[in-house]
Amino acid sequence: MKKSILFIRYLFFIFILMCSYSAQSQCAMCRSTVESNAKVEVTNRAESLNTGILYLMIIPYLLFATLAYFWYKNSKKARLERQKIDDVLKKAI
Repeated sequence: MKKSILFIRYLFFIFILMCSYSAQSQCAMCRSTVESNAKVEVTNRAESLNTGILYLMIIPYLLFATLAYFWYKNSKKARLERQKIDDVLKKAI
């Protein structure tokens, strides 16, 4: 029970991190480049840079979520197999 509550908390935390789209943060080098070019060019470039950074940030989270899903699926399958073996052994005794 405790492990399932802890797992749900971690999933909720990951969900909150993935939904924080309004942060629009940039690395220091990208920010300085955009600020120096902002006087010359339109601010659309800064917005597209932010979108690109967010796109690159999402990929590791998606990979982690996929791995976590397959791990959970395989552990559930193994747990059911162990339970079947235990049931057979109890019937044999």
